[in-house]
Amino acid sequence: MSKEAAATLEQLDSLADVEASQWDALAGSQPFVRHAFLRALETSGCVGGASGWLPMHFVLRRQGRLQAALPLYLKHDSYGEFVFDWSWARAFAARWGRSYYPKLVSAVPFTPVAGPRLLGEAAARQRLLEGALALARALGVSSWHCLFPTRQQAEELAQGGLLLRQGVQLHWHNAGYASFDDFLASLTRERRKKIRQERRRLFESGVRFEWRIGSQISEADWHFFNRCYRHTYREHGSAPYLNLEFFLELGTHLGEACLLVLARRGDKPIAAALNLFDGEALYGRYWGSLEYVPGLHFETCYYQGIAFCIERGLARFEGGAGGEHKLPRGFVPSLTWSAHWFADGDFAAFIGRVLSAEAAQVVQVMGELQAHAPFRQGDGRNKP
Repeated sequence: MSKEAAATLEQLDSLADVEASQWDALAGSQPFVRHAFLRALETSGCVGGASGWLPMHFVLRRQGRLQAALPLYLKHDSYGEFVFDWSWARAFAARWGRSYYPKLVSAVPFTPVAGPRLLGEAAARQRLLEGALALARALGVSSWHCLFPTRQQAEELAQGGLLLRQGVQLHWHNAGYASFDDFLASLTRERRKKIRQERRRLFESGVRFEWRIGSQISEADWHFFNRCYRHTYREHGSAPYLNLEFFLELGTHLGEACLLVLARRGDKPIAAALNLFDGEALYGRYWGSLEYVPGLHFETCYYQGIAFCIERGLARFEGGAGGEHKLPRGFVPSLTWSAHWFADGDFAAFIGRVLSAEAAQVVQVMGELQAHAPFRQGDGRNKP
């Protein structure tokens, strides 16, 4: 009897070298690690070229079929990651006299959403992890960083020798609410009153909202959303990471996972928010407006998303990184994870001490945020 063919590790320059169905069979339902999302970033030029994200995806194959996969990029900066290590780069240069870049990053570019990073069954993931560490050593990079893995995969990475870092995001959790008013009833009287005032004033100004999903989102809608998105970035003095080609690709190949919230005043569209979703959660991603209306941001980005989750029975709404203004609107603190490997043992020990101190700070921040949660005492329904 012949022996089973050995599995082989490969490094790929593009997801074009992977059959979408094989990749997605490992990735699961979350949209951000699906082939269509990551490939759209490549074909639109949002990654690759001079973007700062050079694809170097790592896969395990047996007899031509994918057994495991790891989104992987070579980076010469730390833009678009949302796990900030600029101070680490400065310390490596100042105290060790060496360059922190290039480095390897396993992440979904520009997307601070937790999800699987090592794709595949447990044994294949272990082989992939060992191979990724060997690749990092062979390339001579300073470090490898796995950003926003699930907690389970963070623990696997820690067992593989990586250092864990904690972060905090604010997520909304669905406690089986029957309606938006049922959700409001779980809040303190003060917070309930303020949210109702915000919404009433916005609606009295003539603003109305539409939800569009999949084929309901027209090419004109994508053009309008891109216009809002770019306008809002310019208003904040920043350059947007994404472009119209990416959004059109997303609509074509992953439209069933897209929720576009359109805000109109009369017949005139004035703002839009793009969310992605699966059977478990709604993920707030990008928004933009062409004019200022009090309360427009909160309604477009948060209240409409909460209402969508309630209607669809989704368990949670992840509103993205930052934004303590989410807290009084019913979002509660949730831990996120990242994992980090360093080629230099002394620098790894230094970062380990930094992370130990950070972990104590994260505990303090979590406690402070939880203490300011807007829910009525004794309600008991609003636990992550």
